[in-house]
Amino acid sequence: MPITFSNPDGVFPPGSRYSHAALVEGTPRRLVVSGQVGLTPDGHLDQDGEAQMVQALANLRAILSAHGMGPKDVLKVTVLLTDRELVPLWRETRDAFFDGHAPTSTLIVVAGLADPRFLVEVEAEAAAD
Repeated sequence: MPITFSNPDGVFPPGSRYSHAALVEGTPRRLVVSGQVGLTPDGHLDQDGEAQMVQALANLRAILSAHGMGPKDVLKVTVLLTDRELVPLWRETRDAFFDGHAPTSTLIVVAGLADPRFLVEVEAEAAAD
């Protein structure tokens, strides 16, 4: 089963030695997506939690799209938040992104992420025929 690692256009390049996605060919194709943060493709980071959530999900959408998939192909999402008060806002933002689709989900509140300015990180696994 061939595996292709990628860093699609439309997402800020990885900050160190990792790939944004790993596509496992076969039936179904399986896509594993690295944690996405609120960086825009040009490297801008808004300090607002909601803006970071929206951008992290836009990055996820770009990676899914680059592999012929969309939000409805997501099987599992794992979310890391640095502030418990962001939980209701995350749920609202997530629900808008998935538009009725309800993948499995894990939500973790952490003391911090790789960059202290990051407030949210979203990773996902998807599959499609």
